[in-house]
Amino acid sequence: MGESKRRQQTLGEEYGKEKPIFPWLPLTKSQAEKIYNLTTRGAWIGIGVLVVVWVTIRFIGPAFGWWTVQ
Repeated sequence: MGESKRRQQTLGEEYGKEKPIFPWLPLTKSQAEKIYNLTTRGAWIGIGVLVVVWVTIRFIGPAFGWWTVQ
């Protein structure tokens, strides 16, 4: 009998299910990876918005007479 079948018999219903990262935190490794990817994408979107706002205020605004820098 192979190791996989032995593990499947030992674990029973729990075989193939992901375990939580920590026992007190109901979060699996794949869920943690999805959250990481989402927050990374959100950070890059925030950086892009910040650059657009900065360019608007710094260069485009004074050209139209708004927020004049002296």
